[in-house]
Amino acid sequence: MSGPAGGRPPRWAKDAAKYLLPGEQAVVATRRHWAVLLWPGAKAVAVLLAGLWVLTLDPGNRVSASVGLLVVLGALGWFALRAGEWWMRHFIVTRRRVLLTSGIVARTVSLLPLRRITDLTWKETVPGQLLGYGTFRFESAGSQQALSQITHLPRADLLYREVSELLFGSDGGGAAAGDDEGNPDDNGRPAAAPPRHDTQPIPRLPGA
Repeated sequence: MSGPAGGRPPRWAKDAAKYLLPGEQAVVATRRHWAVLLWPGAKAVAVLLAGLWVLTLDPGNRVSASVGLLVVLGALGWFALRAGEWWMRHFIVTRRRVLLTSGIVARTVSLLPLRRITDLTWKETVPGQLLGYGTFRFESAGSQQALSQITHLPRADLLYREVSELLFGSDGGGAAAGDDEGNPDDNGRPAAAPPRHDTQPIPRLPGA
């Protein structure tokens, strides 16, 4: 998850530096699997082939050649936009929150505090098993969350174990206690009992 020592930090590290709280560290940080580009790529190739066919159908006709060129450039530009969105989107999990950063020009950050998550489901389809990706579905207390489902996560089995350890581990992590920022929360909890001090035994009276 971290870049080489002394080298240029990875993109997710720059996102984390912008949006994480002081003292908050990323435990999981990854892009979505490259398979998310398969369907956009297939559509772009189909449109690209159609544009090339129109472009070469009648090279002497400027109208058809111009239309074909515009279709080709549009297909390439549209796929480049999809690829850029994939490159800029990062799934980040800390001991306090789940974050999903997205956007090329205008950046968007969706977050879900760990303490609000009540259940985590990991789904892996047949293509996901072959290519190595899966889907996370978060169930949380309260209203519907923007991070209720995240598709095409790479190494989903490993990520599932890491996130489950943060959520339901027995070490009392950020999901078990504290406010939405992971700070200790003593409201509504009984105060800890003071330490017990045993009294000295009463000495026996003479002749008793």
